[in-house]
Amino acid sequence: MFVREVMTTPAVTVTPGTSLKESIRLLHEHSITAMPVVDDAGQLVGVLSEADVLRDTVAADRRAHERPIEVTVPAVHLVATDVMTHLPISVSPEDDVVQAVEFLVSTQVKSLPVVSAGRVVGMISRRDVIAVLARHDALIEAEIDEELRQAGVECTVVVNEGVVELQDADGPESLRIARVLASRVPGVIGVSPGHAT
Repeated sequence: MFVREVMTTPAVTVTPGTSLKESIRLLHEHSITAMPVVDDAGQLVGVLSEADVLRDTVAADRRAHERPIEVTVPAVHLVATDVMTHLPISVSPEDDVVQAVEFLVSTQVKSLPVVSAGRVVGMISRRDVIAVLARHDALIEAEIDEELRQAGVECTVVVNEGVVELQDADGPESLRIARVLASRVPGVIGVSPGHAT
């Protein structure tokens, strides 16, 4: 699968000068974990995540401590550029989803900007990938059947828990093509070797 087949588009974005309060509102209203920070040309300049916001805005409560503590709360109006991550990881719409997933599971990043020709075109999150993997077997099977029909490949398709079984393919070459086509359909977790007639 390609990132473009999984990503959410358009991305909710803010500019470096967007107030922190407005940025927090957008994260909450859209139920997202992060959003790209873009300049006037739509170029990615950073990412503002829940973690960035929480790290820089939640102050200690004096009531929660046995001994009174000095609480310092900044008296300035923060903007996105004050708290954002300045060197974000991004992916391309043409990247394999596996590459994006590697970033999403090997770091604490929960979503990545998708950038094409320097401009933000979407976001891909852990939730986006999970949504694709959760597709119903009947939908996956119907999509594989359509792919095979368009390719002129005769083969019986059975999908069980996201695993594709290919049966009665018209020869080894048809079976090989069917495996390739089935493996790229969103929601497929595995493809069994299958058999040809």
